[in-house]
Amino acid sequence: MMKLSRRGFSLMAFAALAACGVRKPQIKRYSGPPVTQVVVYKGRRHMYLLSGNTVLKSYDFGLGFQPLGHKQFEGDGKTPEGVYFVDRFNPQSRYHLSVGISYPNERDREYAAQFNLSAGSDIMFHGRGPEGNKLARENRDWTAGCIAVRDGEIEDIYAMLRPGVPVLIYP
Repeated sequence: MMKLSRRGFSLMAFAALAACGVRKPQIKRYSGPPVTQVVVYKGRRHMYLLSGNTVLKSYDFGLGFQPLGHKQFEGDGKTPEGVYFVDRFNPQSRYHLSVGISYPNERDREYAAQFNLSAGSDIMFHGRGPEGNKLARENRDWTAGCIAVRDGEIEDIYAMLRPGVPVLIYP
């Protein structure tokens, strides 16, 4: 019979506990019509995934903690407005899953540079994850500028989008 050292037992116990506390996001497959654009209406807190003129899915969402106006600087809590593109996917996001938006563009960077400031970065569609679930209960608009949906919804969005899909964000 093998005798387990205290260190070996501790490592096994830690691994077991860590595995229990982490829910891996489900990466779904999508085989429907391609999403040709995402249209976001910040004021209505509603976005649409379209294929041509057909709405495939629609979602309610939360925004940055300062939802009015176009994002201009890092830390301003605003969500950008304008035309951007899907540019990356993060299956390890702390907010369940995330899909990157190409903010800042050249115009955004140039504007911020006039003030010797950063335009910011890492604007995403993302889920809530453990942290966001608590924050969303306190305030619908809780992100640093991202567009947040429920975890199950980001699983669908993550599966449906592809790099290069235009994202039109209206006030």
